[in-house]
Amino acid sequence: MQPDLLPALIQTWPDTMSGHCHLALALSGGLDSMVLLDLLCRWRDEAGGPALSAIHVHHGISPHADDWLQHCQQACDARGVALHAERVSIGSARGQGVEAVARAARYQVFSASAATIIALAHHADDQSETVLLQLLRGGGVKALAAMPCWRTWHGKQLWRPLLGVPRARLAAYAADRGLHWVEDDSNQDAANYLRNHLRLQVLPGLRQRQQGLDARLARSAAQMADAAAILDEVAAQDWQALHDAASGALSLAAWQVLSAPRQRHVLLHWLGKLGWQAPAPAALLSLQSALLAGQDARLDGETGVVLSYRSQLLAMPWGSRSAWPVPCVPGQTLRLASGELRWVWQAGGLSAAPGVVWQLRSRQGGESLSTRVGRKALKKLFQEAAVPALLRDSWPVLCDEAGQLLALPGVAVAADRAQPEGWWPQWQPLSIPRD
Repeated sequence: MQPDLLPALIQTWPDTMSGHCHLALALSGGLDSMVLLDLLCRWRDEAGGPALSAIHVHHGISPHADDWLQHCQQACDARGVALHAERVSIGSARGQGVEAVARAARYQVFSASAATIIALAHHADDQSETVLLQLLRGGGVKALAAMPCWRTWHGKQLWRPLLGVPRARLAAYAADRGLHWVEDDSNQDAANYLRNHLRLQVLPGLRQRQQGLDARLARSAAQMADAAAILDEVAAQDWQALHDAASGALSLAAWQVLSAPRQRHVLLHWLGKLGWQAPAPAALLSLQSALLAGQDARLDGETGVVLSYRSQLLAMPWGSRSAWPVPCVPGQTLRLASGELRWVWQAGGLSAAPGVVWQLRSRQGGESLSTRVGRKALKKLFQEAAVPALLRDSWPVLCDEAGQLLALPGVAVAADRAQPEGWWPQWQPLSIPRD
């Protein structure tokens, strides 16, 4: 008989997690999750473990999905475990796409759960598959670190207590305990799923050639996790040194002093703190090259765009166009979805009578502004101020009560309206219209 798995599971539960918590098991009905369900129920009943519920995600992919749900419900009923079943739709994805979309759907259900801890039944064989899979995909150190035992995710804790246990031991435990489970027929499809190809055709041969293969891969993953943690620490320190808390931008001059790898990692750290998806490596390298060459640089993403402006790197979300015109009072900050109008009292500014209300409006095209050397087109003023082309189209102008142009905020004030001292309007873009 195999050694009992329960003590090993309990050892992965840190003392900091003691006390009241809401623990939910991700229950597919397969061998792995049925073993974990049995272990968690034993812990609850025999050793005062935490209260337990379960989550089953019904993907609707397999014709047996209803039977799997029924199996999970019966198993939970027999053990006094509340089961929450959620039906999801994954559309018409095919091949690896269906695997990725199904996973995303599962994790969406997990994120909506009231549970603070989600227990997942990944085991040592899964870890080996993940390391090789990420290597074949060209993943970096974070990807090659594979799956941690504990991970903070969307305000929850993901817990994988069986990560150090080979699947063969789970099967032996299930046999000893008389457990029943379902078999996902797609697990035998090595033609359409790379993970299945690794599991069924690659790893068995490697295990025969290399003794202790899974332990070696797990050790490599742990070393990669250490390396990733160190990179994160350095990137956090760099971000702290480069970040302007007021504008949210990074200092471009200070960024350029860093080594090339640190430049890329601090950008990834910055975007991660903003909740943005990491850009493709090629896109990140292209942005870096343009910035180092002193060229106008931008990186478009799903959430927004990164671009250089006035010795800073800005990360601006996509937004909608402002509904111009908008009234504004000199000296009073005006914050809109597209940007913020601020005021600075300085030489050469605009005078304003008490109670006056001016307007921000959109550019009409062909406007010009008086300067000390004659009138200049706004396009020329934008160029001289090095305002990125991406920002110009949604950049507002400032007009007086009669509709006369007073300023291009943040760029220039009309020379024929300037006073020895007065208000200088400053425009800080906050979002960019995607169209």
